[in-house]
Amino acid sequence: MRFALMLAASAAALACAPVMAKSGDPAHPDLTGYWGPSFTKSEMPADLKAKLPPNTVILDDTGVAEYPQGEYGGLIPTPKAKARADAWKPEDEMTLARVCMPQSVIYAEQGPFSMEIEQAPGLIVFRYEYFDQVRLIHTDGRPHLPAEAPHNKVGDSIGHWEGDTLVIDTDHLEASTLTNNGLDHSNNVHLVERYRLSPDGKRLEASQWFSDPEMIANNGARYIVWDKQPGNYINPYECDPTLATEYQGVKAGN
Repeated sequence: MRFALMLAASAAALACAPVMAKSGDPAHPDLTGYWGPSFTKSEMPADLKAKLPPNTVILDDTGVAEYPQGEYGGLIPTPKAKARADAWKPEDEMTLARVCMPQSVIYAEQGPFSMEIEQAPGLIVFRYEYFDQVRLIHTDGRPHLPAEAPHNKVGDSIGHWEGDTLVIDTDHLEASTLTNNGLDHSNNVHLVERYRLSPDGKRLEASQWFSDPEMIANNGARYIVWDKQPGNYINPYECDPTLATEYQGVKAGN
């Protein structure tokens, strides 16, 4: 009887334990797999919210949500950023120079697109469907790149584990979009994310925090959730720049 009770207790503990890695990283939860965006609205859990620094506003624009002109979800643009945002127009993005230009991960990962994760000791790879971007998360203890290293849209990401949570610190991000309506970040933006699995391993949730005193007077955060979808694959994004010429033709009445 005692042995049966011990077996039952062990089974219950295993059912509640985080899903562990099967991809060469047995010491940590396994984030490997295809993750599709969740379109169910949910608030950031209190424990993730408690990790946010002071003077941080949580944006509500994940998924398909978009802010109207002049609305930035509580972010306070600096005069420089506001002047640029006020002058921005949606058609500015529909030019040959910009229509196939990817955004930085700060904006790209909050959109309604899927991603795939591969995990190994010392390295985690995020592959985004949006503009076919690939991001390397180094978890081997290395420091960030030197200040003079090039910036790009995925940045330089250093990760570490805090229990069952992957914490990613990213810098070297090239200036790009914060919100969909002209508010941008600079080359000096700082991004910190926290990723963790639901107890059953079927959901991946993340908090995204960013700071950029050059462009915003406070800090911003988002809560993003993906659902695990085994058997699905990342499709090529294959942006076609002729979309811009078609758009300009329609606009001109041709």
